[in-house]
Amino acid sequence: MRPWTEARARLERFRQLDLKRVPSPCFVVDEVAIEENCRLLAHVQQASGAKVLAALKAFSMWSLAPLVARQLSGTCASGLHEARLGREEYGGEVHTFCAAFTERELREVLKISDHVVFNSQAQWRRFQTLALSAQRERPGLRYGLRVNPENSEGAVALYDPCAPCSRLGIPRAEFRADQLEGISGLHFHALCEQDFPPLERTVAAFEAKFGEFIPRMEWINFGGGHHITRFDYQVDALIALLKDFRARHGVALYLEPGEAVAYHAGVLVAEVLDLPFNGMPLAILDTSATCHMPDVIEMPYRPNILGAGEPDSRPHTYRLGGQTCLAGDVIGDYAFDAPLRIGQRLVFEDMAYYTMVKTTTFNGINLPSIAIWNSRTDALRVVRSFGYQDFKGRLS
Repeated sequence: MRPWTEARARLERFRQLDLKRVPSPCFVVDEVAIEENCRLLAHVQQASGAKVLAALKAFSMWSLAPLVARQLSGTCASGLHEARLGREEYGGEVHTFCAAFTERELREVLKISDHVVFNSQAQWRRFQTLALSAQRERPGLRYGLRVNPENSEGAVALYDPCAPCSRLGIPRAEFRADQLEGISGLHFHALCEQDFPPLERTVAAFEAKFGEFIPRMEWINFGGGHHITRFDYQVDALIALLKDFRARHGVALYLEPGEAVAYHAGVLVAEVLDLPFNGMPLAILDTSATCHMPDVIEMPYRPNILGAGEPDSRPHTYRLGGQTCLAGDVIGDYAFDAPLRIGQRLVFEDMAYYTMVKTTTFNGINLPSIAIWNSRTDALRVVRSFGYQDFKGRLS
């Protein structure tokens, strides 16, 4: 076990933080944990020869971009705005994929990206002339196609890019070998917060379906969903697979982890506002499933709270919910050792990746502040606070 990524020890650090030092609600990210994650990803990069890119769709807290950029090779983006953020704040390589580009957006993407990946050969045909013209001006610009290995590994269909009738990636039956002029790489992505065996199976499926085209390529991108910094991830096996693939095919390799960059590195601090009763004890918080952690409703999942347990596992069980008018704005049922108090702070675990990038201002609910904490020195700084103008600015 790698002690610097052992899950519980990482989360227990937040017990040292005086919660009254931050506004509520507030995302608090431990920069020490981010550095540890990135150091492990850099080790994979160095040992395997593959390049590791930070997926901004999962974690785009650009205040920490200098820390991430010191360890990784660049960023991957899911559209123009993420690509701009990667170029402006992170440096390194910028790889951009979109399920479908508009011409206006693509013209801008071509100016700031190093790799541009198209989701269909129809999109490539439509924009091939424009893309090759941009490449003549920037010879280092490279183009790829996202393929679908049709190997489902995800437990939740909502997050399975290889689910039946998926709109993501070209299945082998639709792949045209005669439409590869200007294409130098293939990209696949089939994982979601998974360890090595699902990747190993996906790589085998990719080679079985698309292996005949690899000799025509310069690079292959293994996409994201790799939980490399999870304490039980099989890092040595990953490195061996990457080295073997490079040796057999003679191509450059890329990985695009997102959650692995911020895994167990951040929390969401919230405050108890009211304690009504309706069939069971309830608690209304200044955070919201609807606005601040939408995956609770979409996926669904139940985030952990530091110091709380499953319903009825401790003396006092509450149903926690938010301030919005949505009846289903419920985070979940949690048990506590002591009764909750109005003004008490709660800490939702592992809220740095995906949660931060999905927040909304539905009902005019304020967005959580964002703070950086150093678990070694206890230094803390609030790097962003939000207010009415952030809500108003999204509307007209």
